Amino acid sequence: MSFTFPKKEKLKSKKLIEQLFAEGVGITNYPIKLVYLKTKYEDDSKYQAGVTVSKRNFKSAVKRNRIKRLMRESYRLNKHLIFNNIEGEFAFMFLYLGKEMPSQSKITDTMIPLMRKFVDEITKGSK
Repeated sequence: MSFTFPKKEKLKSKKLIEQLFAEGVGITNYPIKLVYLKTKYEDDSKYQAGVTVSKRNFKSAVKRNRIKRLMRESYRLNKHLIFNNIEGEFAFMFLYLGKEMPSQSKITDTMIPLMRKFVDEITKGSK
């Protein structure tokens, strides 16, 4: 399993992001919310993920960027929990909902159960 986050896995399509927020399903494990949507990709990517932090809660771009970096790092190290257990193509958006600056361990401790919850929901829904 590679612990990388290559360009083809990054969610950048404005159309897809808008569709994700319009039609996507959300799962929350405070302080992170995962919005996902089953989709089809033209290229060979199976999934794409993005992270976002509210400007309302964190006025400083430096703080927002740090939280996004922590979330991407946690996703990158734990994405195998999702992709070894499900089939299909998905778009993900991880939203940080908290108002306080998190630590890497706090983000990871939230991200892992959130990913497991997602896998449970997908596998339960397909049976």
